[in-house]
Amino acid sequence: MPEIDLYALPELLPPGAPAMGLDVGARTVGLAISDRTRTIASPLITVHRKKFVADAAEIASQIAGRGAAALIYGLPVNMSGAEGPRCQSVRQFARNMDGRMALPYAFWDERLSTVAVERLLIGEADMTRKRRAEVVDKAAAAWILQGALDALKAGAPQEPPPHSTA
Repeated sequence: MPEIDLYALPELLPPGAPAMGLDVGARTVGLAISDRTRTIASPLITVHRKKFVADAAEIASQIAGRGAAALIYGLPVNMSGAEGPRCQSVRQFARNMDGRMALPYAFWDERLSTVAVERLLIGEADMTRKRRAEVVDKAAAAWILQGALDALKAGAPQEPPPHSTA
């Protein structure tokens, strides 16, 4: 199934089916799952990347076990808004996953999600560096998924009003 606009996803999903968030990195993939109302995102697991076939099998197992009906990938857009090599890598990962399981998927701008989660884990949770390393990827996936869920609850963005010269 090709990439879907985020705001079109709810119409494609069966009622009560959760969505899964993915934070795809070079060494790990953080996974998060929504509740059945697609209101709250929770961290799930971190997949330590080996080879794509093994990674995809582990992710597919989590998708099937949780009954996820859609995937939301964090897209690491540059601060300027441009898409660089990391975005291309995530988009390719999504296409490769789509070749294995045809679920609707969309992307969500994840700028600074890992930084925000790290700050939260340091400041609020006072976690050690080792413990943060264990949870940051799945927490970042939850941050990404929560942002997308919140945007869906708010509804599709409105078109800006036409520019008036009056």
